[in-house]
Amino acid sequence: MNPTQTLLTADELLALPDDGFRHELIRGELQSMTPAGSEHGVIAMRLAGRVFSFVESRQLGEVFTAETGFKLASNPDTVRAPDLAFVRRERIPEGGIPKGFWPGAPDLAAEVVSPGDTYEEVEEKVAELLHAGAELVWVVNPRRHTVAVHARGEAVRILAATDLLPGGAVLPGFTCAVADLFP
Repeated sequence: MNPTQTLLTADELLALPDDGFRHELIRGELQSMTPAGSEHGVIAMRLAGRVFSFVESRQLGEVFTAETGFKLASNPDTVRAPDLAFVRRERIPEGGIPKGFWPGAPDLAAEVVSPGDTYEEVEEKVAELLHAGAELVWVVNPRRHTVAVHARGEAVRILAATDLLPGGAVLPGFTCAVADLFP
């Protein structure tokens, strides 16, 4: 970062005009991302559809898509937008869903690794989500047809295409065949 560069706040990020890119804010620095590719979109939708159906049928809370920002830290602000997120019903404010960024981490977040993502970038995002309070983060790797399950306080588990992805304590009873996520 340039020492004279001014850090952005979450409010300033929210007010940015649409420039065709997705943006996240990492410790006050704007990070722009190109739109996702087709394979990424199909995988994210297959996972989101399964999670949404499970959550909606049981009225467990709200499922959010990739454009939703979660404010994970302040001063400097960090706003991350996982490809999929879930927040339990009991965490939904009485006044309803906030108009701006969600304050804090979701209970569950999922990331589909894009071709341009480095493992360091993905691991940093996972660490930030867990540190901010997410209980479960799934990292879907299209190249390897695997899902890394990051549960707070537990060792990372790598699931292969032959495995079932469990919802753990966040979504008890949810399972999805890992192979079904990939085209």
